[in-house]
Amino acid sequence: MAAVLERGMSYRAAALKFEVCATSLLRWVRRFEERGDVRAEPPRGRRSRIEEERVRVFRILKQRPAITVPALQCAPAARGLTVGDAAVKRFPKRHGLQRRQRLAGRQG
Repeated sequence: MAAVLERGMSYRAAALKFEVCATSLLRWVRRFEERGDVRAEPPRGRRSRIEEERVRVFRILKQRPAITVPALQCAPAARGLTVGDAAVKRFPKRHGLQRRQRLAGRQG
């Protein structure tokens, strides 16, 4: 950023010299000019409700690795917690689990 802001180097030239993406460099410079730092803003949104049932979901996935999305959605629903199918599909990836499970909801 100093090369761009202080020395007048172009974004593209600075990106090539320091081996960073020109788009990222542009974004960092803009953040610095607007806010005085380059840190990204914290992610917005709320924590997924399936996380409240994390221990149970892990146990279910271990016992039934071929479980479908609708079947896995029923586990939290039995305790009164409604969880969307997208949350169920994202759960394994977020926790670094292999996607051997049939969590895509496909048959067969």
